[in-house]
Amino acid sequence: MVPNIPLAERMRPKTLDEYIGQKHLVGEKSILRNIIESGNIPSFILWGPPGVGKTTLAKIIAQQQNRPFYSLSAVHSGVKDVRETIEKAKKQAFFDRPNPILFIDEIHRFSKSQQDSLLGAVEQGIITLIGATTENPSFEVISPLLSRCQVYVLKPLDVPELESLIETALNKDSYLKKIPVKIKEKEAILQFSGGDARKLYNILELVVYAEFDKNHPKKKIVLSNEMVKSRIQENFALYDKNGEQHYDIISAFIKSIRGSDPNAAVYWLARMVEGGEDIEFIARRLVILASEDIGLANPNALLLATNCFQAVKMIGWPESRIILSETAIYLANSPKSNTAYMAIKEAQEFVKKTGNLPVPLNLRNAPTKLMEELDYGRNYKYAHNYKNGFTDQEFLPEKASGTAFYKPGSNPREQDMLTRLRRLWKKYGY
Repeated sequence: MVPNIPLAERMRPKTLDEYIGQKHLVGEKSILRNIIESGNIPSFILWGPPGVGKTTLAKIIAQQQNRPFYSLSAVHSGVKDVRETIEKAKKQAFFDRPNPILFIDEIHRFSKSQQDSLLGAVEQGIITLIGATTENPSFEVISPLLSRCQVYVLKPLDVPELESLIETALNKDSYLKKIPVKIKEKEAILQFSGGDARKLYNILELVVYAEFDKNHPKKKIVLSNEMVKSRIQENFALYDKNGEQHYDIISAFIKSIRGSDPNAAVYWLARMVEGGEDIEFIARRLVILASEDIGLANPNALLLATNCFQAVKMIGWPESRIILSETAIYLANSPKSNTAYMAIKEAQEFVKKTGNLPVPLNLRNAPTKLMEELDYGRNYKYAHNYKNGFTDQEFLPEKASGTAFYKPGSNPREQDMLTRLRRLWKKYGY
């Protein structure tokens, strides 16, 4: 008899010791485990692909800390639900009792107003917020809320961890342990799971019960690659916009554009279109690519990508596929330069090494008389007062003087920039 409760739910771990994966977060002496064991739990966001234990981890924390646990799904809940939950949390507040945990699944789907409704309760400590998201919280979570939360990144489960889940399910699940199952080959089931524990359990349960003969319950079931593939619907792994392929295909898409191959770019775009990928996710990645990989070789690329992002938000499917296609082809055919990306990266590394170097006096603002007396702003040369709008003066801290962070690329546009830089700034060694 097939149980009503899915295998993934039956096998959900109850303690950190039973929890599989994310050793960098919850392994012995890891950062999140230390925080959990201290009992002083801050609000935080768990970012990672589906099926890696975000919900489970939140429930384990609540259970281990003996805290009330409220759960909302951003897909089905609105501002009203958030406020009602916060009111319940207020009524449960006692001086000697830790505040309740509010878990919000898919928090990236909350609108700005919905996220705003959480701010007061988080700031006042009425609740401890644990959010789960498959999308980059820097883009999807409003800054005031993000600033009040730590962000922890969860990874897809690796092969040994997935194999451990299979063995545990077959040996300990109250239903599956009664069925004689032999694992002949694991490659197919691991491949289709894509590092997603929930999907792994769903596949395992599907293939076992598909082969189970209730008239001969002791008949051995042999799991082979061929059998697994035959039992899984063809479109099961065509494109999982929440799983590993989501990341693999967008990676292939970006790398094809970076590699100046418009045909490959359109192919991977078509894969995402047919799979129902989030159009804003695709467009957002194009904006990033336009500045990171094309940059100053063709500044118009960023303008086009930005307009593409705005356009797809207005138009929606299916016409947005044309806008995305036009932009992808243009970016693929554009000259490439990563000099802007490398410049800010090098400058950040320099700042980390040198710390907060003082701003030169001539560049400082002097809104008060005291600041003027301290020479703030003195000897600053207003460029527009000089020939061709330029005069040689120091704009970097003394210890950074002469450091060239920007190194022009070999493309025609940046070579023109290089010619001008050599004329203006000999001290940078151009």
